[in-house]
Amino acid sequence: MPSGTPPHQIPIYVNGRFLGRPLTGVERFAGGILHAIDDLLDDEQAKAWTILVPKGVSLDQGFRKIAVKTAGRLTGHAWEQIDLLAASRDGILVNPCNSAPVLHGRQLTVIHDALVYRFPQGFSRSYRLLHQTLGRLLARRSRLATVSNFSRKELSDVLKVPVETISVISNAVDHMGDVTADETVLDRLGLRDRRYFLFIGSPAPNKNLARAIQAFGALDRSDVSFVLVGKAAKAFSKGEATVRPAHLLETGRLSDAEILSLYAHAQALVFPSLYEGFGIPPLEAMRENCPVLASDIPVLREVCGDAAAYFDPLDIGSMSRAMLAVLDGQADLEALRQAGRLRSAEFSWKNSATELLRVVTTIASSSR
Repeated sequence: MPSGTPPHQIPIYVNGRFLGRPLTGVERFAGGILHAIDDLLDDEQAKAWTILVPKGVSLDQGFRKIAVKTAGRLTGHAWEQIDLLAASRDGILVNPCNSAPVLHGRQLTVIHDALVYRFPQGFSRSYRLLHQTLGRLLARRSRLATVSNFSRKELSDVLKVPVETISVISNAVDHMGDVTADETVLDRLGLRDRRYFLFIGSPAPNKNLARAIQAFGALDRSDVSFVLVGKAAKAFSKGEATVRPAHLLETGRLSDAEILSLYAHAQALVFPSLYEGFGIPPLEAMRENCPVLASDIPVLREVCGDAAAYFDPLDIGSMSRAMLAVLDGQADLEALRQAGRLRSAEFSWKNSATELLRVVTTIASSSR
């Protein structure tokens, strides 16, 4: 039985603001771990848990035991700092998505990375100042967790808190097991009988997409496409990639079912990031037998282990050679697939949920 209910049935509230936002990696973490907690708790334990959401957010979120309730009348950060604080003051508050009410006395906040400090150019001035300030305040007011040992060290450094006080609660990818692949996407995109590399992510500066596009263009191969899934790429509007290579295909956002099919048929996932807090797409690809070409940066070494082929993310030639090795049979793709299946199986939402429950119980015990 998981230790999910602290002594004396202390109420446990979850900051459910993320349930009203589009799905990105942060929201996926929150949903995956909360559904795993919902499965782990027995009926009595679940009575202590409530997910609080702003007005207008659906209360039907697929939880079998944990209640979802509306709190207050405000929205956005104001809801978090005022309404959420008032509604959760008598218990422990779990914040899975980077922000929290700074005046709450008993809470856990998951800050997924130090990106707003390390890559401030990727954010507007107002967003940057707000979240940098919020992170520093929460470092003094909240128990912190993050998603990798790399991010743990980064947050310790930028927020000036002891590394041992930050818990690590990993991302996972076993949610893909509940998805049925939508093969029609291959016909819609003209990829049924065509080889392609796959990129999944945003065009944010840390994603390094402009160099990846240039590396693909350097291949000069008419028989291969580069499929970009996510928001429209901005690499061409700022002069970062002045020539748009042929056979570049931007799909916009796709469903998990469509992405699953793209993983299954891709030559490889190309993950060229300069900085990540974790990196979910490589593990998703591995789970679906898709070889992974990844940046040789510490966090991806931590997440991918020996199950990826690495390249220098600052060297376009290094990236091109990694792609060419896949196309020309120089890379041992079967070995990468086998290692990838084993690696992705090491991460599960159940394990992450168990760790979060342990941390919550620790907070409850120390606050009695």
